[in-house]
Amino acid sequence: MMLKLQKRLAGIVMRCSPKRVVFDPARLEDIKEAITKTDIRLLVGEGAIKEAPVKGVSRVRANKRIIQRRKGLRKGQGSRKGKLTSRLTRKDAWMKKVRAQRNFIKEIKPIIKQGAFKDLYSKSKGGFFRSVKHIKLHAAEHDLFVNPLKKASPQVQAHQAGSPAEKGAVPKLTGKAQASAKKDLKSKKIDAEE
Repeated sequence: MMLKLQKRLAGIVMRCSPKRVVFDPARLEDIKEAITKTDIRLLVGEGAIKEAPVKGVSRVRANKRIIQRRKGLRKGQGSRKGKLTSRLTRKDAWMKKVRAQRNFIKEIKPIIKQGAFKDLYSKSKGGFFRSVKHIKLHAAEHDLFVNPLKKASPQVQAHQAGSPAEKGAVPKLTGKAQASAKKDLKSKKIDAEE
């Protein structure tokens, strides 16, 4: 059954593409007889002629990907484009690094020698330290921590007594620094037992 004319007219009436015009199979005889726009309008009103919805690209897969990336996944080497500074600007990287260092220096302020705080802080500002770990190493090498017998609190003394091999170890820290210090101590105790 040739219904090209009806499809074209229905497309004009419904303001859509003729490809999206759908005819009711039970009313094909009535549709065949409709040769004017008025006839088509009546059939559209009766529901014999309908408009198929527009087909779009689904966002389901894209949304799944976005959720995974928010979790920190799908961000490996294969997904990266551009250099390091295009993903995290130099200034943002600097701010992240220096803020962490400054917070750490403030944490250890009570247990370092007098005048050492200002020295460490200014070195951090000048970009001397690579990371928080570098500050720990520097402080241990240059013996910046107070003598455990004189000014340190009992907690500090207990921590330093726990690992005699590392007298310049950083005592009583909070957060991530504390977790890393605990790991270091455990590994050293295991090594000492063996």
